[in-house]
Amino acid sequence: MNYIGIDIGGTNVKMALVDANGKILKRSSIKTHGARLPQEVVADIVSEIKNLSKGVEYTAIGVGCPGAVDSKHGVVEYSPNLQWRNVNLEQLLNEATGKYVKIANDASCAALGETKFGAGKHYTDTALITLGTGVGGGFVVDGKLFEGYKSMGAEIGHTVIVVDGEQCSCGRKGCFEAYASATALIREARRAMQNDTDKVSKMWDFCGFDRKAKSYDVSKIDGRAVFWASKQGDAIAKDVDDRYVKHLAEGVVNVVNLFRSQAVILGGGVCAEETLAPRVQDYVDKYRYGGKVSLSTKVVIATLGNDAGVVGAASLVIP
Repeated sequence: MNYIGIDIGGTNVKMALVDANGKILKRSSIKTHGARLPQEVVADIVSEIKNLSKGVEYTAIGVGCPGAVDSKHGVVEYSPNLQWRNVNLEQLLNEATGKYVKIANDASCAALGETKFGAGKHYTDTALITLGTGVGGGFVVDGKLFEGYKSMGAEIGHTVIVVDGEQCSCGRKGCFEAYASATALIREARRAMQNDTDKVSKMWDFCGFDRKAKSYDVSKIDGRAVFWASKQGDAIAKDVDDRYVKHLAEGVVNVVNLFRSQAVILGGGVCAEETLAPRVQDYVDKYRYGGKVSLSTKVVIATLGNDAGVVGAASLVIP
């Protein structure tokens, strides 16, 4: 049997025809075209589903959508990226296709996809933490999504790890997101470089620094610069690196203590750094409740990459 997985984003809508083993058979993508009426976006999605499934049978449609999604009733209650409020997306797609439709928050879908077919496939209880512009994720408990009341839980990024700490985009201070996102890593790298008045850090090499012309572009700094320079023995980069990993690991310990997941899956571009998972694992083993005498939680890196959204969405309807 085959299924359709749909990952709705503010810029693009990714779609895939997925088999029962989570393998992508065909894929497609269309533009979301900004803030439009939900009916207009759905009409484009339905048209593309017909193209994607031409000559192939599929039994159901799974959809991941950003924002507050009531998966029980199939309603997108609020999606700032799409500027949607109280949209019964499940009903709209069901009426247009005649197929069974199931929707959920996009991060929750990614968590389910990684658990069924990715890095967590050997576990029944997992937590996914995505490290990007912000920090998102989801929980799978006993093989099923745990979403909280009206599917509005699992906001991992907005648990506070430093009271009155860095300002978070949500309005609070000290959130996990404000310390463990890729955005936070870049912020700390730039701060360190601003304090490096003698320009001794190797991170300057990523800015096109010309000592004669004294020109550089700090906007070129990313997480790779921090990890690379740290490995080269750069003390300034190492300080940024160590503080970032400590904050990330502290958030992971909180997740472990709350859910005692069998595995915590880390995803996002930052995770390309191969030393990240082992270092977080060491911290978790040392500081989780019960220490090394308690049940171990594995820290692993996500494997589905950019396909996590569509495979995860399809996972909502794959038995």
